[in-house]
Amino acid sequence: MGEFIIKMPDVGEGVAEAEIVEWHVKTGDPVREDMVIAAVMTDKATVEIPSPVNGTVTWLAGEVGDRIAVKAPLVRIETAGDVGEVQPVGISQTPIAETPKAEIAKPAPAAPTPAPAEKPLAAPSVRLFARESGVDLRQVQGTGPAGRILREDIEQFLTPGTAPAAVKNGFAKKTATEEIKLTGLRRRIAEKMVLSTSRIPHITYVEEVDMTALEELRATMNGDRRPDHPKLTVLPFLMRALVKAISEQPDVNATFDDDAGIITRYGAVHIGIATQTPAGLTVPVVRHAEARGIWDCAAEMNRLAEAARSGTATRDELSGSTITISSLGALGGIVSTPIINHPEVAIIGVNKIATRPVWDGAQFVPRKMMNLSSSFDHRIIDGWDAANFVQRIRTLIETPALIFIEG
Repeated sequence: MGEFIIKMPDVGEGVAEAEIVEWHVKTGDPVREDMVIAAVMTDKATVEIPSPVNGTVTWLAGEVGDRIAVKAPLVRIETAGDVGEVQPVGISQTPIAETPKAEIAKPAPAAPTPAPAEKPLAAPSVRLFARESGVDLRQVQGTGPAGRILREDIEQFLTPGTAPAAVKNGFAKKTATEEIKLTGLRRRIAEKMVLSTSRIPHITYVEEVDMTALEELRATMNGDRRPDHPKLTVLPFLMRALVKAISEQPDVNATFDDDAGIITRYGAVHIGIATQTPAGLTVPVVRHAEARGIWDCAAEMNRLAEAARSGTATRDELSGSTITISSLGALGGIVSTPIINHPEVAIIGVNKIATRPVWDGAQFVPRKMMNLSSSFDHRIIDGWDAANFVQRIRTLIETPALIFIEG
């Protein structure tokens, strides 16, 4: 008998440790070569770690949520033969939306072990949700790309017969409590929010915008659009307005390294679109918005949002933004105080559109109004400059023909 030790992989970029976000095995479980045994995460990269040998798990380094140092032992596997020294694990970095196999140096073949059923295709967060819900993913029909199982598929699977029995004779007391450990992407989001709010002195500026003309134009363009064109929302127009406003105030399209005291101002406009996904909040990036028209912005935004929600976005598609838009659509409320996506210096928050009476100098008339709630890094952007930037966006949106005028 021999022992094979799998170490925590080195995912690069100076990362010293990674978080265990999912175990697929427990001590005593048999494993086969190439069977995924764990998922680990650092920053926004998640990696699935397969077993390079057949054998039995004898030891696990920790629980979900624990952080393990790079190159420290992660799993010990008892094998039928002597596999020699501990093998290093080399794994390439992948985004949280992707979980391809790692490349591992394989030892000499060991005695075969009966292979379990093929592992269903699902993101780590979905498999975690399934395990917490007591659902065997092999029984769930996936509706995502290539048959990938989505969180909605599990929820649908749980729907039949899950309604609790009605309480008779009045109301029942509820005394149960539940402790939920913050792990994975949810913990990364929490850490990013703490970083942003603790290190960036925010100034939030709110302005109302008359959307009536733009909404009329949007309805006309959607009605006349080609079959291969996506349906336009407000966001592509806002993206193009941002590009024009940034050309006049380039300091807003920047990042600030406060440790080094360096501001990096970008010619390219890479717009992050805050997107809610089953795994949590992600920010896919529409790159080079300055080189895209309205339809191209809309198509790329839709593609990235779908990739983020289905768990297929690449790491490059989830990083590198120079300014961010945050929108909750119809749930946008009247006003918000968006948190800047560190290390950027500005974020534009979109609130809901509502028909309100507006005085036109002679009478009140119904207009479609929307507030923009925008936050700026007050170390870099003065209040006057922040106000001018938002006012320029307002002018472009209220007179949408200006968005399409070159120069």
